[in-house]
Amino acid sequence: MATTASVPRSDEWSSPEFWRELAPTLRIEDVDFLASLQLFAVDDAIKQTLQGLMRKEGYFQLPPVGWNLPLEEMVALVAKLDAQGIPVPFAFLYDEFWALFIKLHQLIEPILGPGYLRMPDFWVWFVDPRRDDSGWKPHRDKVQPTLRADGSPTSLTVWLPLSDATTLNGCMYMVPADRDPTYNTPQNGEWKFAYQDVRALPAQAGSILMWNQAVLHWGSHGSPRETKPRVSAAFEFQSADVPPYNTPLMKPNSVPGFAGRLALVGKQILQYQHMYPLAPEMREIATRLKDSATL
Repeated sequence: MATTASVPRSDEWSSPEFWRELAPTLRIEDVDFLASLQLFAVDDAIKQTLQGLMRKEGYFQLPPVGWNLPLEEMVALVAKLDAQGIPVPFAFLYDEFWALFIKLHQLIEPILGPGYLRMPDFWVWFVDPRRDDSGWKPHRDKVQPTLRADGSPTSLTVWLPLSDATTLNGCMYMVPADRDPTYNTPQNGEWKFAYQDVRALPAQAGSILMWNQAVLHWGSHGSPRETKPRVSAAFEFQSADVPPYNTPLMKPNSVPGFAGRLALVGKQILQYQHMYPLAPEMREIATRLKDSATL
């Protein structure tokens, strides 16, 4: 991810017009669009199956669905941000990136329970195998306890490939919960799994992946044999009946205004800087953005 945009250029970033000109086919604060979103319907049998997979393996993957969103234009935006040296999480200034996760309400609620909340934790990836990029290194999203007594999670990561994620451009790899000896133990910082139990998760654009935040996973290293970057986005959610894992918590069907989005993007850049080297100029920009609005 590029993190070297110039400070003078960033002065334009506080203007919605700058972003509308950057991607004129995408929306910013289009109230009618957000109000008209259709949620995916999920029947009870599928809900039960997915709940069972989440308890047993810690994750599930669904094939592409009809998003009724301009995925190709969203991918093009992320590529343009990357090319201009703008951190790609700025894609969340646009309504369509929030719409992705709002539409999944009926998949998330059965797992986390009524009243679940959206955490201020999201990211966008542009993993280009032609420049030797990789996804994030092996990790668990949370190291503190995030599971109930029956194995159900109190927090989730929802990861969505907007372009095809292949074994050659950085698809996700997962150690299924029931194959991980240190899963949900005080030793969860140690890796003791068998290599043959690692599961590659190639996924077509528009697929849906969800995992609980105790499972071990990572994005793989790309190969120059693949020419198409992997573009994806993720958001995190938690149950309402546990203390906040991060603040501010938000209702899952709400979308902050433009100023709030800028502040949240700044927060992401700062809180995930351990994953990427962050130039001092970008740290200054992110700090200024984070402090620019009340979260």
